[in-house]
Amino acid sequence: MAKEKSKKVDELVEEVAKLSVLELSELVSALQEKLGVSAAAPVAAAPAAQAPAGGEAAPAADEGGGTKTVTMTASGDNKIGVIKALREINQNLTLMDAKGMTETLPAEVLKDAKAEDAKAAEEKLKAAGATVELK
Repeated sequence: MAKEKSKKVDELVEEVAKLSVLELSELVSALQEKLGVSAAAPVAAAPAAQAPAGGEAAPAADEGGGTKTVTMTASGDNKIGVIKALREINQNLTLMDAKGMTETLPAEVLKDAKAEDAKAAEEKLKAAGATVELK
């Protein structure tokens, strides 16, 4: 029976390896939603084990806010990268909507999002060269 399971895992690995980065992102999100887990939780727990005093204060601040709003204040020099990041964050955005957001600043990217989602969006936009505020 272990061989059957191993074969299934091998087949899954082969299929996943064929996916684009965007498709992998969608797969991760879908699995997190389906299984009710978050990839960000273990990362936040690691610093808490190393520094309990600092680790306890940070989650309390996140829980107090509950939801966050991500606002882009500047799109930076790499507008194409920022547009791509915006469309990864919100897949319902058209190319023109995303372009419009880079030109009419400040632009609200995510409103009332989970703290984890807001942080991920902030990181994607900053990596693309945008200036972002998290409220």
